Amino acid sequence: MHENGVVVRRPAFLVTVTALLLGTLATPAVTRAEAAPAAFAHPGVTVSRAQLDFARRQVDAGAQPWKGAYDKMLASRYADLDRVPEPRAIVECGSYSNPDNGCTDEREDAIAAYTQALAWYVTRDERHARKAIELMDAWSAVIRDHTNSNAPLQTGWVGSSWPKAAEIIKYTYSGTWAGSGRFAAMLRDVYLPKVVNGSHSNGNWELSMMEAAVGISVFLEDRASYDKAMARFRTRTAAYVYLASDGTLPKTVPGQNLDSREKIIAYWQGQTTFVDGLSQETCRDFTHTGYGISAISHVAETSRIQGQDLYGTDVGERLRHALGLHAKYQLGTAAPSWLCGGSLKPGLGPVTEVGYNALHNRLGIAMTNTRTLTLQNRPAGSNNLFVAWETLTHGDSTA
Repeated sequence: MHENGVVVRRPAFLVTVTALLLGTLATPAVTRAEAAPAAFAHPGVTVSRAQLDFARRQVDAGAQPWKGAYDKMLASRYADLDRVPEPRAIVECGSYSNPDNGCTDEREDAIAAYTQALAWYVTRDERHARKAIELMDAWSAVIRDHTNSNAPLQTGWVGSSWPKAAEIIKYTYSGTWAGSGRFAAMLRDVYLPKVVNGSHSNGNWELSMMEAAVGISVFLEDRASYDKAMARFRTRTAAYVYLASDGTLPKTVPGQNLDSREKIIAYWQGQTTFVDGLSQETCRDFTHTGYGISAISHVAETSRIQGQDLYGTDVGERLRHALGLHAKYQLGTAAPSWLCGGSLKPGLGPVTEVGYNALHNRLGIAMTNTRTLTLQNRPAGSNNLFVAWETLTHGDSTA
């Protein structure tokens, strides 16, 4: 450390004692990034081979809710074998996708590729695998950039879906995919640079961008990018969902210049009372908050598949409380006056299955409100942005 311009090196035990006294080591996992695995597991982005096998067995047996979830997926436009991809060299997305020059087409083609890959895995009908490849190849041959104000978020959303599709096809389909190298180059050159350095916008942006960066890094087996994205994810998650252990004010992200109570409160949509599970965007609306919660659960799930379980760290604790708080009010509980002035905007979306399965079914946490909402929403479909078919892949999964 520096004291009066002189570098002073203190014994490690003194640094530790000092940190403990200051409370800075109370939650060491918050700032410590989880390292990439020595060998990546495949398929390993959000859904594992074991989870795919579990879903396939349940569908084959006609068991619910998986059979109903699969039927809903297969009846969707994303599973259409006649779907024609609509690639563009430049996708231009303004705020709220206005203008929408290829934004919806790109997002939905990526979801369709993932849908077709899931359909292939369950049915072993090669037509679905070939359709997934057709969609991925069409975009990798054309796309060069994303522009306008929503470019980082668009890249994050789409970049979250592509690796999930690619992982299933590359590692489970026995047919040929001649364009897999070009697809990997697309992820590396077009998507990863746009997302891996993060964003200082609302937290759901950076969380979705880190979901994309982590998934892409798994597919590319890029350990350096994985570590970088995971470190940023850990910092942003701690700054997106509040825990009482954080102190009187929420944590912040370095570089945002949130250096006063007033600035932090303004960033948290004017909220002045902080409770476990409150999100930086709760008082904005539940829809955007749901994007952030979903991305947190997806990264945690990918990390678990890759051998490091974040559900037992502050990430899992924040996810548990965020799900519980927002499920409670999504189910209709009236907001107290201290919460967003007593006025909430529900619309959480189909985002609870992954976190609920991990925290309730694996760890045994009750999560009563989250359970009620999850069961009420089954079978969960797609938000048409980057979430799709999670009752099928994660609902009460024992894998």
